[in-house]
Amino acid sequence: MGFGGFRRRVFDGLVALSGAKPGDEVLDIGCGTGIFSRRAARVVRPGGRVVGIDPSPPMIEYAARRALANCTFVIAGAEDLPQPDASFDLVTSSLAIHHIPPELRAKALAEAFRVLRPGGRLLIADFRPPRNRIANHLVGAVSGHAMQHNPIHELAGSVRGAGFAVTGSGDRWPRLHYLQATRP
Repeated sequence: MGFGGFRRRVFDGLVALSGAKPGDEVLDIGCGTGIFSRRAARVVRPGGRVVGIDPSPPMIEYAARRALANCTFVIAGAEDLPQPDASFDLVTSSLAIHHIPPELRAKALAEAFRVLRPGGRLLIADFRPPRNRIANHLVGAVSGHAMQHNPIHELAGSVRGAGFAVTGSGDRWPRLHYLQATRP
């Protein structure tokens, strides 16, 4: 999705919403080309690191070529994370949840819960489909079914079902919805 020249600003805003801070260990699920991972890697210095995961080898190759020293990228699906239990302070997923097949989303959230330390934080941000029927139809025609019917309104219940405590949610420009949670 184009951000009209505001991509860094959008992702820096999401990093701020995540609560990332120096020293944090961060897992970015569905990292794609790594833009969020790289923006977060700047914030968690010194002492912190970011691991970006994505099932697409070309995306991981692209992201790895642009990686900062404290940022690594791994080929993996959200539903089967290769990271050990309780190994991260923060798990994020930006603009990726709609790519996870509906039947695997609960498993992906359970995996996010598993790799977070107790008290760890979760931030999920994804596209909010237009509420206007005509605009929604246009989004579907341009971007595809997953974006047109992104069930972002079901996210809070799914996150709670995985064991998280939802701590916040809201909308951000442009057409993004976010949810913040913690692992008790």
